[in-house]
This record gives sequence, structure tokens and C-alpha cells, in this order.
Amino acid sequence: MKLAVVGGGSTYTPELIDGFARLRDTLPISELVLIDPAADRLELVGGLARRIFAKQGHNGKIVTTSDMDAGVADADAVLLQLRVGGQAARNQDETWPLECGCVGQETTGAGGLAKALRTVPVVLDIAERVRRTNPDAWIIDFTNPVGIVTRALLQAGHKAVGLCNVAIGFQRRFARLLDVTPADIHLNHVGLNHLTWETGVRLGGPEGEDLLPKLLAEHTDTIAEDLRLPRAVLDRLGVVPSYYLRYFYAHDEVVRELKTKPSRAAEVAEMEKQLLEMYGDPALDEKPELLAKRGGAFYSEAAVDLAASLLGAGGSPYQVVNTVNNGTLPFLPDDAVIEVQAAVGSHGPAPLALPALDPLYAGLISHATAYEDLALEAALRGGRDRVFKALLAHPLIGQYEYTEALTDKLIAHNREHLSWA
Repeated sequence: MKLAVVGGGSTYTPELIDGFARLRDTLPISELVLIDPAADRLELVGGLARRIFAKQGHNGKIVTTSDMDAGVADADAVLLQLRVGGQAARNQDETWPLECGCVGQETTGAGGLAKALRTVPVVLDIAERVRRTNPDAWIIDFTNPVGIVTRALLQAGHKAVGLCNVAIGFQRRFARLLDVTPADIHLNHVGLNHLTWETGVRLGGPEGEDLLPKLLAEHTDTIAEDLRLPRAVLDRLGVVPSYYLRYFYAHDEVVRELKTKPSRAAEVAEMEKQLLEMYGDPALDEKPELLAKRGGAFYSEAAVDLAASLLGAGGSPYQVVNTVNNGTLPFLPDDAVIEVQAAVGSHGPAPLALPALDPLYAGLISHATAYEDLALEAALRGGRDRVFKALLAHPLIGQYEYTEALTDKLIAHNREHLSWA
């Protein structure tokens, strides 16, 4: 079994490698190709990857290359974890929106649109290369904004599934609080990527006992602290929102906070320098503790599980993925991409049926989906008017004065990545 990782020079990659090594019985990889244009980073990461495999007794071959076509050739699955523009572009995404009083974040708001505009054309080009070399390969997208990128892939006819680590993070936290194993936790996870709610926490499977009332009765303070939301919000909702909902439920508070401290991109850039120095140490043969602060917790477990299911190697029967709606949420278009529990196999994901969703959540999902429609249109076709319309439609923006300024700033900061600008 051959897997390729586009963006293999990322400092994230040793987390993925560690998961491949530990879970080799679930996903028996014979060849792993790390693909990245940054040859210096790639060799550092590749060296550590080989040492991790060797230490854990994995006999798979690890190849590093900057040749995209050669790297994806004959791959059974291709994982996308690239960042167009690197941390420098992310730093811009997280700062210039604040000048207009809007949240600065890499996946939502104006910064999220900027990332989508930079990313979608690049990902589609990679996907076409994959299709030319191996049309049967699955594309697993971890590249943000996952929902928009996955929709672009599916709309273009690719065999693609989007993956995010938010759900598996909740699964692990809830299992710990409830003193059960993670495999015992089945989430009623519903929404769009980075706009989701846990409306049920079931024991053992989709028909199991709902432990959410018990979880909230006994652990609401802990969960609220993790989400950085007041307990009163969770008490009123009766569900657990993703921590990304704080950008919506406490937007102005978050903006004030972000204006008083360095961007997350600046923190990550400094962390990456330290990590790359560590990766260059020939004695290092395991992922360093610092990597846990980099983000992407449990990404490797989620990626292994999904790839194993798609490739018929095993994997969990139900997983949270980003996939086409097809009537699952009846208030959305069929071709919208949603993030929900699905039965996953070699045929791909099949979303599980969901009960009617409270208008409190359905309304925001509908609003954000309309924005994503316009964002994808802007990413595919370009033009200032399309960027303006997408920003105006975003639930966190919506005022023409802000939108005019944000449109100009977005284009100015991303001109080198926009072929039409």
C-alpha cells in the first residue's frame, strides 16, 4: 500500500508518521512518499520520519521528493496538508482583518476567505495530477478551509473526503471525562467544518445510550473552560459547540483579545524554527513534546482510521468526515459539503440520518453555506466583486463599509497568489 503526503515537509508531519508507525496493523503501508517543494525542510522531516519508523519497527519505505507527479504516481491515497504562502500568509490572515474590527483567523472570517482563494486553485491542480497518474486514488483533504476545499474537489469530480481533528478531539476528551475508551464514544456531530455542535454523545454506536445529559450535568464547567465560553451558554444550548463557535458567540470579545497579543501564526513560526532544529538532530527518533503545542492533536489517528476504511484495510465503521450533503441536512443544497458522522468504506462516506436540527443551528449553518458558495465561486473565477460578495455574505462581517475595506486589504495582501489580481 502506497500513500503520498502533499505538504510532507510540514512540521506537523512527525505527528502523522508517529501514527502510521503505531497503527501499522490498521493501515499496513509499504511505501510513504513525502512531497514538498521546500527541499531543506523536507530532508529534515524525512530523516526524522525514517528514524521514527525504524525505532518502532515499521518496515515501510519512506521516500522524499519535490516532484509532485512522481510522488503521487500509483498512490492508493493522497493526503493534502499544504499551506499556500506559509506562516507569513497566515500571519497576514490573522492581522489585517483586525484593522476593520473583524476577527483575524486563518479559517473563518476574511482571513479564511483569503486562505480559500490562495488554496483552492493549487489543490485542484494537484488533484488533476493525481487523477492523471491514478484516477482510483482517494484524496484525503486536511488542508483548510476543509469544507470549501473539499467541495471544490468534489465539484470537480475527484474521489475526495475532508478531514478535521475537532471531532476526534472531542471524542478523546469526552471519553476521558466519562471514564470510557474513545472507541466507546459515538458523536452526534453536525454542521460545517469549523462550525459544528455535538448534539449527542452515544455509548457504543449510533443507537447507543445518549450520555450527553450526564456529561453536561457532571462536567459543564470543565467543558466551558476548555471552550472559553461561559457556562451559562452551554446550559442554555444543551449541546457542546465546537471551540470555533467562540468566534461567532463572542466575536467582539475575541477581537479585543486578538488585538492585545501576537498572532497565532507568529507563535507557530517561532515554534517551527525550534522544531526544525530538533528534527535535524540525528539522535532524535520520536516526535518531540513541543510538537503537541503546534496543533493538530489526534490528526494521525483520524487520518489512519479514514485511510484504512477507504482502502478496505479496516478502520472504524463510523467516522466524522466532510462530504457531500445529498439531503442529509434537508435545508441545504445537495451539493453542499457538511461535517457529520458517516459510515465509511471503500465506496466512500455515507452520512448517517440526522434528526431535525434546531433553527438556532440550522440558521447559522445555512448562512455559512451561502458564504461558502460565494467563496468557492470567488476562488474559482476571481474578481473583486466576487470577493466582496463572499465577504458581505459572511455571518461575521455583513456590513458594506467593513466589506469594502476588507476586500481591498485581502487583495492587497494576497496579490502574488491571485492570478486575476
